[in-house]
This record gives sequence, C-alpha cells and structure tokens, in this order.
Amino acid sequence: MSIPPPPPGPHQPHDPYGAYPQAPYPAQPQQTWGRPYGPYAAQAPVNGVAIAALVLGLLCFLPAVGLVLGLVALRQIKRKGQRGKGFAVAGSVLSALGLALWTVSLATGAVAELWDGFRDAARGEGTAYSLVKGECFVTPGGSLEGYAYGVDEVPCAGGHHGEVFAVFDLPSGPYPGEDGIARTAEDRCYALEDEYAMDTWAVPEDVDMYYFMPTRQSWRAGDREVTCLFGSTETGGTLTGSLRKDETTLDADQVAYLKAARVLNTALESEPDTEYVEDDLPGHREWAGRMTGALTEQAGLLRAHTWSEGARRQLTELAAELDAAREEWARAAATTDADTFYEHYERGYDLIAPEKSVAAREALGLATTPPVYEEGDGGEGGGTGGEGDGSAEEAGGMQV
Repeated sequence: MSIPPPPPGPHQPHDPYGAYPQAPYPAQPQQTWGRPYGPYAAQAPVNGVAIAALVLGLLCFLPAVGLVLGLVALRQIKRKGQRGKGFAVAGSVLSALGLALWTVSLATGAVAELWDGFRDAARGEGTAYSLVKGECFVTPGGSLEGYAYGVDEVPCAGGHHGEVFAVFDLPSGPYPGEDGIARTAEDRCYALEDEYAMDTWAVPEDVDMYYFMPTRQSWRAGDREVTCLFGSTETGGTLTGSLRKDETTLDADQVAYLKAARVLNTALESEPDTEYVEDDLPGHREWAGRMTGALTEQAGLLRAHTWSEGARRQLTELAAELDAAREEWARAAATTDADTFYEHYERGYDLIAPEKSVAAREALGLATTPPVYEEGDGGEGGGTGGEGDGSAEEAGGMQV
C-alpha cells in the first residue's frame, strides 16, 4: 500500500512529476564586467584658433595676426577646457619671431629688395628675356658667348657689354637645333642691323653683331625670342655710348641720305662669291646690272629730297658722281669678256669709293671716317667698296 505524499504546504510548489522538492541553492550575487553598455565618454575638441595660429606661425605669413590668434586660443582653451595648447604656444612663438624678422627687414630695406626680386622675376627683368630694343646691359662674366644666366640693364652712355638693336620671335614648331637657330639669327640680325645703326660709318671697328637665342630647354617652355645686339670683339671689352642712328636720333636730311645709301649697299652685297670674275662672268654681269639699277635709284632719291642750304651743293655733286658710276657699271653689264668687264668694273668702283661721299657726309653732320675694310672686301679688281660698305665679322651667339 502506498502512502500518498502529503499535500504541498503553502511554501512548497507542487511538482507535477511527483518528485520531492530539493532545497534551493543559496542565492549568488550577480557580477558585472567592465562598463555598462552605452556611449563612451567624448574627448575634448581641439581649438580651431590654435590650429590657425600654428599655420600662420609656420608660414611666417601675417606674423602679427598669428601672434594674436595664439593668445586668443590660449584663453579659449583655458575657459572651455579644449585641447590644442601646444599648437597655440608654438604658433605664438613662431609668429613672434616672424614679427621680429619683419621689423628688422623693414628697417634695413630687405623686404623692398625681396619684393623687387619677385616682381622682376615675374616680369623677366634681370634676364636676357627682359631686354628690348635700345637697351644696354652688362653680363656677370663680361662675355657675350656661351650661356646667359642674367644681365643687368645700365645706361648706354656709360660702359656696357652689349646694346640691343632688334628683338624678334622664331616661328613655332619643333626645336630646329642650335645650328638652325644660329643661321636664322645671323640672317635676320644682319638684315635688321642697318635699321638701327643706319650710319654704318659710325660703328667702331671693334664692334660686332651678337645675339641671344633659345636653348632646347627654354624652347620647350615656349621661348622663341632672338635678341640681336652689338658687342665688343675683344674678350671682356666694353662699349661706351649708344650706337643708335635711326629716325629717333637723326634729322630728316640725315635719314634721307642714309636710306639712299642703303640702296647701293644692298646691291654691293649681292656680288657673286667667286675669286675671279672669269669664274662666273654671267653672274658678274647680272650683278653689274643690279649695281646700275641701284645707282639710278640712289641718284634719284638724292635729287628728290629737298636738302638744307648747307648741304644742297654737296649732295648735287654726289648725285653727278653716281650718274658717272652708273654708266661704267652699265658697260660692265653689257660686256662679253672678263678683261673688258674688269676695266669698267674698276672705273665704276673708283667713282663710288667711300672718299667720294665724305664732303656730303660732313655737310650733313654724319661720320666722315670710312670703315676699315678687310683684305678682299669689295670684290676682285682692287675695289674698296661703296658708301657704307663695311667688313663683316663672324657673328657670335649666346643662349638664354
């Protein structure tokens, strides 16, 4: 006989499976790990004014503003509990040093010199790129050959190494090479030389034509400029006074005379490049024809101009000499043998010898000492060349 279990007491839960309740384990305290879940504590922000003060201090830009911002940042950091005190202190110190340097620089003029340097660099001043027609300059080494790293403009009345008489740009395209640029520079500069120094007799014997030209590197940067200039043929030699003789410095009579003389000079320079006339008689006959035309034009220009009273007689006589010379050159152009050509050629040269124009030049106030010619100038037959015909030295180029 089974004995039923006693009914559950008021404090004993009923076990549906019929097992007796076990004594409960004593309660254990709950354990927590670390911080309770939730947002982490935020860090204090860095003061923005302190960052600005540091930047201005490092750049040494507006040092007074940087110093003020640094002091303002220190007060804000202390009041608001922000970070960035080191930035503010560093910015204040650097700005204070910068302010001291600016003060000294202003007192000594260094800032003005620095600004002038920036301005000149932006405009290209102090370099060969800044030179313009009519300016004179000196180079650090006194040489007009090699590379030009910098030049200093000086008054032409004093000593100088070079005088610019023309500036022109080369066409765009691939770099033509040093030789290609040099050939173009020499041709163009020689052609422009007489436009600046119209009175070639006034150019000293020790003066020659030089030029600045682009390098391969400067060409890549867009440099196409060629600068034509006069310089001394002596190493380190200097020039004194301007060689400019054109419409800006000459009177109307002088310009008219020199323009007429240039017509003949151009024809003289077209003489065939042979040692003897018989080597190219047809070419010399054509040249004699050009001389005939040039003498006709020159005499016509002299007669067409209204000369001042003091020069009228001398220019009239010179025009008559040119007429006589034209007849001889015309006969030379018509001859069929070299010996006859020589006869008229020499007579024609005698009638246009430089000495024939000295009286007219003196009346006009131009240079009266003929240039010294190198041996062989003036062509075969012992001619000395016509009015204004000077010796042609080999030009020199300088790269910038």
